[in-house]
Amino acid sequence: MRVVLRDAGCSLILNDRADVARAAQAEGVHLGQTDLPVEMARRVLASGQWIGSSTHSLEQVVEAGRTTADYIAFGPIFPTASKANPDPVVGLEGLRQARRVTGKPLVAIGGINLQNARQVLAAGADSVAVIGGLLEAPDLEERAQEFLSILG
Repeated sequence: MRVVLRDAGCSLILNDRADVARAAQAEGVHLGQTDLPVEMARRVLASGQWIGSSTHSLEQVVEAGRTTADYIAFGPIFPTASKANPDPVVGLEGLRQARRVTGKPLVAIGGINLQNARQVLAAGADSVAVIGGLLEAPDLEERAQEFLSILG
């Protein structure tokens, strides 16, 4: 997977496991609230590998901002069907507040689709993470191109 993604100009960020990210020579790891703490993961990873930190409240954003995380994911912005037990929706106003409390790159996640992606960027996200908005499309590649067109 890493080779295919690199050949396509994409980065591979693995979920939850810094050890697997290092072994796979992925570009980084994305950590949830119950995963290895950022600073411990940093010790596992090779130099230059990224760490992303999931957050679901302003307090968690502030805490993640104090770490060496390279980016902070925040959400869910909108209701999402991608998780069995999602955290409470933070909304666009929550995203605006998160933008005010961190200077780190902010990745919005949760319920993002073609119709609301621009609003999410306007509210302060640097980028978006999309699951359902891609996977529900009959043509995944076409949908990805639509997102890229909207998001620039």
